Amino acid sequence: MAPAEILNRKENSAQIRARLKNQVGNRDDSNLYIILYYTRVRSAATSRFRQYTEGVINAIAPEKDVDGLTSISAGKLARGDLNDCFIPCMPKGCLELMKETGVQIARRHAVVVGCSKIVRAPMCDLLLSNNATVTTCHSKTANLDEEVSKGDILVVATGRPEIVKGEWIKPGNSHQLKVVGDVAYDKARLMTVAMLMQSTVESAKRFLEKFKPGKWMIQYNNLNLKTPVPRIGLLSEEVELYGETKAKVLLSALECLKHQPDGKYQVVTGITPTPLGEGKSTTTIGLVQALLAHLYQNFFMCVRQPSQGPTFGIKGGAAGGGYSQVIPMEEFNLHLTGDIHAITVSNNLVAAAIDAQIFHELTQTDKAIFTHLVPSVNGVRKFSDIHIQRLNRLGIDKTDSTTLIDEEINRFARLDIDPETTAWQRVLNTNDRFLRKITIGQAPTKKSHTQTVHFDISVASEIMAVLALTTSLEDRRERLGKMVVASSKKGEPVSAEDLGMSGALIVLMKDTSKPNLMQRLEGTPVFVHAGPFANILVGPEGFVVTEAGFGADIGIEKFFNIKSQYSGLHPHVVVLVATVSALKMHRGGPMVTAGMPLPKAYIEENLELVEKGFSNLKKQTENAGMFGIPIVVAVNAFKTDTETELDLIGCLSREQRAFDAVKWGKGTLALAQAVQRAGQAPSSFQLLYDLKLPVEDKIRIIAQKIYGADNIELLLKVQHKAEVYTKQGFGNLPICMAKTHLSLSHNAERKGVPTGFVLTIRDIHASIGAGFLYPLPCFYDTDLDPETEQVNGLV
Repeated sequence: MAPAEILNRKENSAQIRARLKNQVGNRDDSNLYIILYYTRVRSAATSRFRQYTEGVINAIAPEKDVDGLTSISAGKLARGDLNDCFIPCMPKGCLELMKETGVQIARRHAVVVGCSKIVRAPMCDLLLSNNATVTTCHSKTANLDEEVSKGDILVVATGRPEIVKGEWIKPGNSHQLKVVGDVAYDKARLMTVAMLMQSTVESAKRFLEKFKPGKWMIQYNNLNLKTPVPRIGLLSEEVELYGETKAKVLLSALECLKHQPDGKYQVVTGITPTPLGEGKSTTTIGLVQALLAHLYQNFFMCVRQPSQGPTFGIKGGAAGGGYSQVIPMEEFNLHLTGDIHAITVSNNLVAAAIDAQIFHELTQTDKAIFTHLVPSVNGVRKFSDIHIQRLNRLGIDKTDSTTLIDEEINRFARLDIDPETTAWQRVLNTNDRFLRKITIGQAPTKKSHTQTVHFDISVASEIMAVLALTTSLEDRRERLGKMVVASSKKGEPVSAEDLGMSGALIVLMKDTSKPNLMQRLEGTPVFVHAGPFANILVGPEGFVVTEAGFGADIGIEKFFNIKSQYSGLHPHVVVLVATVSALKMHRGGPMVTAGMPLPKAYIEENLELVEKGFSNLKKQTENAGMFGIPIVVAVNAFKTDTETELDLIGCLSREQRAFDAVKWGKGTLALAQAVQRAGQAPSSFQLLYDLKLPVEDKIRIIAQKIYGADNIELLLKVQHKAEVYTKQGFGNLPICMAKTHLSLSHNAERKGVPTGFVLTIRDIHASIGAGFLYPLPCFYDTDLDPETEQVNGLV
């Protein structure tokens, strides 16, 4: 019978003995057959055990192999790399005892007796590394006594007691020593445990040195794509890979880092741009590449995923340009990991729920609606947690559905939404001008309940704002539930929680809180997300770099008064991007049209245009400076710019409130060094306005101090809505102005620093879940019709 067959048979020793007796009869040598069979079984089992054991041992990561058993550890030890491997406990303990007792090892003759791979081989390697001459013997060695007698140092590891006789030992070596069996267990076990603990501590030290906060083990490649995405000290269980070039980072990483000190915070913005942009994203990417791959500082970039609107428009994406790009740029600019898609679906689910609620309330009785909301299960109508919460908000202290009276059923089942107040619109991630205003409800099944609505771009959804400002899963659910989608006919706010939508939204957006990890051309990491990830990942000396949008009148003002307000984090440096061509345009330069060659004025030196156009950069510097943060002006240089023009901008910037002004074109090293210095400068962050001020006063402060307006004018309906929001308890929210970025004023055609204008506010909406009110100014200069309040056809 083959050993494998014996192994597969489930027999105990008595069964084997009985079967063997049947085979060999009652012969006296039956015990011999049993021994032979057991030997074959043991041999087969040992062979299989060794095969599996080697596989299991070598699966251990070398940095965790504190027993020194893997082939990698053995190989490093044999090669003499003692500082890069772990040593088996017994050989390590023997060496330690030799050193502790003053035994000289170098230039001595050592004899090691044994065949063990985990004692004999490592012991020989250790003795050789300590400059001893080593002879290896075993139980079958001829003239073993003679070989042993030559040894100044003797290590026996055969597993056989008293294999070495006392008279074999070289005279003088056994003085006052007791020659015992293979191991004096009571003493040796303490030594091996001590060696194992020492290796374990050493393993922990090496791990902390390699992965400790503030030190990233990143290999910066020379413009060569690294796959998979670069690791930044994150553990494998904290990263979800999406292919080879992108990943999501689990928020559990924050829990491990919550006790670490924050790094510094830097925001990149720009002057009022030309239609082609001034290179803010390119500056941000290049700046962080320089800080990481060339100055070897812990800098992290956090940017938002671009909308497909500009991606498929003139702009063509937001991955940067030249050698300063997020890669792969097509992944970055398009679907990435589906976060914007999740927001689109979530937003439109809320829109569908609103319309369904209005439709059912118009076509069904209270009891019919109640029956659908609280269905009967096995003859029992039981309230869910969401139902109980709604009853509590209504002040109905009941949990038994059968005890509700008709009036309570009416209040519970009907939201009584006023269709004219619906503030929630559908969204999609594409610019489609024919969906800006449409009529819905044309199907016969809708019974002529038509409604005029419009589509927004997906990233303009309040759900996107919630995602950017949320701090935890609990906070996100609360914010999503608080989103006001309409008002009742009594003027009371109707929220997403009233529709019972917050749970569904959380499920649809379950992965969106995890930031996306990508890289730049030089292999430096970047987070792509709706909003900045926590800036504790860079250590106290590191920086997180993010963007705030064009220009400082739009991006910086919102960044400080909304984002910093809620996060409690404020930047230590503001980088303000400018170009020569934009400054020329702000002082009467010809119009710039996408796809057309630049006019002559922008490709030839013209110091007068640059100096006059500097007024816009000066005003934007003042806007950023109002918040008490050091400002570095980054002049994005092009081949058509002259050194004289660039130097003029730098000189004028330093005369203002700029901490420094740096030109950059081929590389951003000088800019990176300036940002480092500015990060050490003192700052005194302050908000622009007190949240407790009336809504109109907060709008006026922004318009006058940031835009340069003389005053503001609110249409009557805006005044009324502001009063309603205040009564509903939303008056203390910050303001998110929806103004054009192409001018400091509300008129995109007015360049430079417009003055003497009145900012007319034509509407105002509330994003309660995100936590702000957003006024809508007119987009051009016009006269108001005092009776209809029409502005160029806009009501």
